[in-house]
Amino acid sequence: MATKSKIRVGRMKLGSEGMEVSTQGLGCMSMSSFYGLPKPEPEMIAVIHHAVNSGVTFLDTSDVYGPHTNEILIGKALKGGMRETVELASKCGVNVENGKLNVVNDPAYIRACCEASLKRLGVDCIDLYYLHRIDTTLPIEVAVGELKKLVEERKIKYIGLSEASTSTIKRAHVVHPITAIQLEWNLWIRDAEEEVIPTCRELGIGIVVYSPLGKGFFTSGAKAVENLHKNDFRKSIPRFQPENLEHNHKLFERVKDMATRKGCTSSQLALAWVHQQGNDVCPIPGTTRIHNLEQNIGALAVKLTPEEMAELDDIASLVKGDRFGPEMATWRHEETPPLSSWKV
Repeated sequence: MATKSKIRVGRMKLGSEGMEVSTQGLGCMSMSSFYGLPKPEPEMIAVIHHAVNSGVTFLDTSDVYGPHTNEILIGKALKGGMRETVELASKCGVNVENGKLNVVNDPAYIRACCEASLKRLGVDCIDLYYLHRIDTTLPIEVAVGELKKLVEERKIKYIGLSEASTSTIKRAHVVHPITAIQLEWNLWIRDAEEEVIPTCRELGIGIVVYSPLGKGFFTSGAKAVENLHKNDFRKSIPRFQPENLEHNHKLFERVKDMATRKGCTSSQLALAWVHQQGNDVCPIPGTTRIHNLEQNIGALAVKLTPEEMAELDDIASLVKGDRFGPEMATWRHEETPPLSSWKV
């Protein structure tokens, strides 16, 4: 089994603006929120330290994770000289009010969020700062214009967008070069392949992939969603509902069988599929366990033939259920109004 962290984690260029990151990152969201109760802080700091010491130096967080507590956790983990060894990504633009997620890309809000994140993280500059989701009431030029000012003030180094449409990406890129687009891309989520991925490649923008393991499903199939905490948002995902779960678990079993033939785990196989999408793609699987972290690193040693990639594509095409329910807004590939509509 290719599960040991002794496997070398390489480096890659993310985008064309000079940013360099580890070829696999660490998504830190599940340590603090959305996947049930927050995990014990000392244990999560140990996971972060193990990741960085293993070469996984690209850490991903957001001010909405917790909210705020994940950035505080990252800040504590980075004390003692580790800051200089990591590439730190955070996000703004989504807040929680009365249990509901809202998208706000207003310039004053972006600035306030950035200042607060810098304090929570305990840093002078955030390496990569994303708009977490796209505000459909505001021209993207206005929001990115404020991010550009933050770059000029050296509060952030590079700009990213998450779940933006092709036209939004192009318009944003005119205001200031975009370094990375973060999106969901895995065996069963493929909607970005038609337009967004080609646009990123046309413009020299890096691709950062969240949920490359299907929110844990490629780790253990239906077992991954058994006995979820009442606060775990995966309970609402159509793909995990009883009417779809049995069918999708059968597909998982096919992935698992293929992994067995390859001498790896199902999660490593699914993650290897993402890694082989191109040298401009950096997946950021999240985990709260060192064992799972080492398995994720092990995916770097799994190489798939064109025939195996095609077989996985065939399996994935049969999945049932959407990736999110109607109550969980995703704001996928969103458009924004023209700049001419904006009144200061």
